[in-house]
Amino acid sequence: MNVRLSVILIVISVLIFSCGPDLDMNRNDLNYVDTVDATNNFYDNTEVFKLDVKDLTISGEIENPGKVDFSSLPVHSVIVKEALLEPSGENRFTGAFRYDGYSLFDILNKCVIKKANAEEFNSIIDLYVEVENENGDKAVFSWGEIYYANNLHRIIIASSVSRIVPSKTNELWTIPGNSKIVSSPDLITERNIENPVRITVRSYPESFPTTQGLSPLYSEKIILYRNGNRAGEITSIPDTLREVSYNTIFYGRGRGIHTTWPFTGYMLKELLMKYYPVSNEALAHGIMCIAAADGYRSAVTYSELFNRNDQQEYLLIPYEKGEDGGLFRIFVAGDYFSDRAIKSVSSVHFVL
Repeated sequence: MNVRLSVILIVISVLIFSCGPDLDMNRNDLNYVDTVDATNNFYDNTEVFKLDVKDLTISGEIENPGKVDFSSLPVHSVIVKEALLEPSGENRFTGAFRYDGYSLFDILNKCVIKKANAEEFNSIIDLYVEVENENGDKAVFSWGEIYYANNLHRIIIASSVSRIVPSKTNELWTIPGNSKIVSSPDLITERNIENPVRITVRSYPESFPTTQGLSPLYSEKIILYRNGNRAGEITSIPDTLREVSYNTIFYGRGRGIHTTWPFTGYMLKELLMKYYPVSNEALAHGIMCIAAADGYRSAVTYSELFNRNDQQEYLLIPYEKGEDGGLFRIFVAGDYFSDRAIKSVSSVHFVL
């Protein structure tokens, strides 16, 4: 009896030794397919399809333009529910997927910035990047949503894809035929354009009078512009809007901790939507700039402001009339750093 038990234990030990490491390796492998629900991961249960990644070049306001070396970059995974905007204004769902690929964070990480407007405004927060494909389609991303976001590596160039299949319907969404840029923070995925081949780094193309140390820092209104033309202004908060509060640890890239008090204000997108209505073009490559009375400014993409799926909204916070830092301030709930929380907002600019 003892001999038989010993033999059984030896066999089990051999099986564990021979199978265990391979299983662990497979489960960490992005090509691994768990067809028997061996793990609690919902996102590795279907076949992985390779996507052909085109050569990608980076240029613009950098000192070291050139071709991207994907072989040196880590692979990240994002999960998305893709939908497009129909002419009727309704959303058309096109599928649920896991994409694996190379993040814009890593792709741009070693670019040496050479800003065209550095003498006027040296900060990087008015930078943005245009991602363009072979057909000239463009998707635009602000530097802030790539490098300042609470959740990093959420925008990738996809090199493979797998379906996330509902267990009851087993519906198989159509697999994309080409590589694409995938912006997982977006609700409507108009920025997920196929076959990206060019990235261009730019600073927002508008000059603002800059006065460092302006005191008191104050603007009595926010003037709104669309493609260079005045579109309206904000001087007060409509009674129809509801207040929103966010608890936060307010931390700057330079000065560190500012406060742990909550911020209470109004969703900026609800104030701006009538001036900047949604469209396919706006979602894909609309770029905005929020500027303060002293010339401090930040680039913001239309999708980043109007098209989030994480409910981490931009707030417009009113101050008392005449109060230093007022009349309005921006709070960016989705940012790790406080640098884009602009005081004394004086203008918002939007271009397509």
